[in-house]
Amino acid sequence: MAAISVSARRRPAGPAPDPASRRAGLKQRVRRNLTAHGFLLGALLCFACFSWYPMVREVVMSFQRTKRGRTTWVGLDNLHRILQDPAFWQAWRNTLLFTALALLLGFAVPFVVAVLLNELRHARAYLRILVYLPVMMPPVASVLLFKYFYDPSYGLFNSVLRFLHLPTSAWLNSSSTAMLSVVIAATWMNMGGATLVYLAALQGIPGELYEAAELDGAGLLRRIWHVTIPQTRLILSLLLLLQIVATMQVFVEPFLLTGGNGPQGSTTTVVYLIYQYAFNFNNYGSASALGLVMLIVLASFSGLYARLSRAAD
Repeated sequence: MAAISVSARRRPAGPAPDPASRRAGLKQRVRRNLTAHGFLLGALLCFACFSWYPMVREVVMSFQRTKRGRTTWVGLDNLHRILQDPAFWQAWRNTLLFTALALLLGFAVPFVVAVLLNELRHARAYLRILVYLPVMMPPVASVLLFKYFYDPSYGLFNSVLRFLHLPTSAWLNSSSTAMLSVVIAATWMNMGGATLVYLAALQGIPGELYEAAELDGAGLLRRIWHVTIPQTRLILSLLLLLQIVATMQVFVEPFLLTGGNGPQGSTTTVVYLIYQYAFNFNNYGSASALGLVMLIVLASFSGLYARLSRAAD
């Protein structure tokens, strides 16, 4: 069989651009890139001034001590000092307790509310606004509102308990209920954002999966377990990490509700202890050392969580 060879034909080349057109195109590209890099430079300067520099400064100050205007390098003395402080360990216990309770309520309750909103057929938009309303309120106003609710004498919660002929509670004035009261207030303030994120993830689930589950005889709980949770696993994992990092840095709620310490130090958190070191004791070295410890703990947890998430995938 004879081989058939086909010669490739070249297309006639177009006219070469003149030097003036090349220079104009080059100027346009340079101008466009300069504009883009100018916007990028502004963002980088903001991050450098307000995020990166304070972080570097905190690391430096954790190895220094300032007394009477003189700054000296003390090595790990600040770290040794905070480790010997009994308030250090109590603050970490309170912070971990707050994180556990906040995840138990603040992670599960928004998901349940999102599932209920997703199942509704009427007044869905109004209920979304109602759920998100606490997020739009100033945090200080929300906390002061709950402080009024928790008042043992004329607060709303004890008034309801008296109306139901149930025993009242000291709420913020008792070491056994102070932390739980702070968690309830924080959950109400922040659940709206997480609820809307969950609701958006739920509405992205194909309806055919629910129809197939219903044909198999699956009830509501089985549909949630076998369809909803697997389909929203990525969002659940991401919000879990973000909520753990956020709740371990809680400050506003215990500071305004209980003055920071609470009865018998029951609401002293790590961030509030940093505040005390810096602004009550004027010990910026110890405050920076404690902030560095928290940074290392949160970074280690985030890295471990990301590694476990990749291994699970």
